Amino acid sequence: MIYKELCAVFNYSNSIASFLAAEEDHILGQLMIEDPFQTEDLQKNTWRTEIRILKQQLASFSDGEIAFEFTIPRMGRRVDVVLIIKGIIFLLEFKAGECAYQKSTKDQVMDYALDLKYFHEASRDRTIVPIIVPTEAEAQENAFSLMEDGIAQVLCCNRQNIGAVVRVVLSQVYAAPLSMEEWLAARYAPTPTIIEAAQALYRNHAVQDIARSDAGAENLTATTAAINRIIDDCKAHHKKAICFVTGVPGAGKTLAGLNIANERHRFSEDEHAVFLSGNGPLVAVLQEALARDRAAAYGETKKEARRKTEAFIQVIHRFRDEAISSDLPPVEKVAIFDEAQRAWNAHELMKFMKRKKGVPDFHQSEPEFLISIMDRHTDWAVIVCLVGGGQEINTGEAGIAEWLHALRTQYPDWGIHLSDWMTDAEYVGRSGIRGMLGDRDYHTETALHLGVSLRSFRSEKLAGFIKTLLDEDIPAARALYAELHKTYPIVLTRDLARAKAWVRAKARGSERIGLLASSKAKRLRGVGIWVNAEREPVAWFLNEPTSPDSSCFLEVPATEFEVQGLEIDYALLAWDADLRHGVEGFDYFNCRGARWQHIHQEQGQKYLKNAYRVLLTRARQGLVIFVPAGDLGDATRQAEYYDGTYAYLRTLGIEEI
Repeated sequence: MIYKELCAVFNYSNSIASFLAAEEDHILGQLMIEDPFQTEDLQKNTWRTEIRILKQQLASFSDGEIAFEFTIPRMGRRVDVVLIIKGIIFLLEFKAGECAYQKSTKDQVMDYALDLKYFHEASRDRTIVPIIVPTEAEAQENAFSLMEDGIAQVLCCNRQNIGAVVRVVLSQVYAAPLSMEEWLAARYAPTPTIIEAAQALYRNHAVQDIARSDAGAENLTATTAAINRIIDDCKAHHKKAICFVTGVPGAGKTLAGLNIANERHRFSEDEHAVFLSGNGPLVAVLQEALARDRAAAYGETKKEARRKTEAFIQVIHRFRDEAISSDLPPVEKVAIFDEAQRAWNAHELMKFMKRKKGVPDFHQSEPEFLISIMDRHTDWAVIVCLVGGGQEINTGEAGIAEWLHALRTQYPDWGIHLSDWMTDAEYVGRSGIRGMLGDRDYHTETALHLGVSLRSFRSEKLAGFIKTLLDEDIPAARALYAELHKTYPIVLTRDLARAKAWVRAKARGSERIGLLASSKAKRLRGVGIWVNAEREPVAWFLNEPTSPDSSCFLEVPATEFEVQGLEIDYALLAWDADLRHGVEGFDYFNCRGARWQHIHQEQGQKYLKNAYRVLLTRARQGLVIFVPAGDLGDATRQAEYYDGTYAYLRTLGIEEI
């Protein structure tokens, strides 16, 4: 039976018995007919090789089912062959003509297994066995072992021993029956990284195609729809509006913004849109990822590809600086400002303009100036501010107050749409919305808040746990951790080597690991972690794990400035004495020379705590926290500077390794 009508994600599927009985050319013809790509001779010959090998190797199997060219939905990855035998899922990645078991191939098939385990409903509770088949390789002895989530270590086969290896697995694992029909029809709900999401959107996938079909994705879809409704209303009735989108860390604010920018980037409809961010590392990484992807897909040079991607995603300062030299309205009618809370206050922007741009009499805050730029349009315009609560991390970052103050005194014809969470202290501080907006009318909308984390797909409780940890709400933190650690491991150690071993052991396939530290963690140098070392965010996030500049090397730490807005799979956070816990709670320090100095200003304390908030929420799948033991011989690394923090984290129930 061909199950094509159930789900168009494979080229051929049948029972093993029917596959064995079918003519080779019939199977090959089916593969060619259903292939969405132009089938070349090389691909035809590869399929023919796979068919012949499997007909021989599966000849003794009386039951089970087979599928060729299974496309993992939405994200475009294709598994050469899937076998389901006695309820066990085998993933086979063939390398016709190759004679070596390459690590890259092992990572490739492990990535398939992880995608299915995490995001495919019918695979979640199943044993998944990834197998690589370089057809001409020498036979290699396999030690079959299952990891705790039911994924086997990658097995290595050649053209002659696939059947034997499958039988060994079947003799060691029992599973409930599973039909190919049921498996192919099951829902696939991915949670891509922001880099993968940007690439998919740029390839014209819809946001609902790359986000989980659960409450989080529904929330994201509703937010996108609400913003589109505001834009359409402004366009139809020649109005201007600003809307503020809030969300917990990892909830998809940036994804929502990228999606709007992509959807409204319609040059032929006088509806230019641009995604703007003051986060230089985020923009650089996304531009490079999109450029690499586009160059590979369309055969363009990297330079050509980059020029096109830069029209879609830009550094906010470039947009701002262009407006200084011209009074004309920008080409864009829709401007999406990511991390709007990080826009500069008037004092900081004035200093910058005087020092860097030679403009001595500039007196506007960045929010005020950015609104004024979009206000140059005479017909309609929309500003979308994506706001992360508690994420201001640098001097001069104004928070959301400056946006609201600008709207209070100016731009009376601009409609104001607020997330109903904007009244929370994380977003507006101690002043209320009414105090900031005065008598200005505004609309609150539930759909403009993203309350479910998509980053940490293993647990949606991460953001809540980190908030309670930093707020020192011990009972709530303990309760959240008790639920959280079952699916999202957070562990603690005072041994750096052990911490590195933990993240390395957790990562599989091409999953990304990385070392994180606060920018003020200056005394980690005593344990070999140099936060002052130069790092290139593009290399850190995108280079191969074998590159010393890659995050996976665990040599160069990324700080809050490099990782805000981005993510890795497993993180190692080195916690220094800049933020330390004592009898009276958290205390804040900056290391200058040979001594730590108290940070007394409330704003400085806020920046430091927010830096740790950012760092603690960067990992999608798990986190190890390393707190040094200190050194009695070093006045800047006394044990007492670290012991309180470690004891506090243990009080929350965080497990030691």
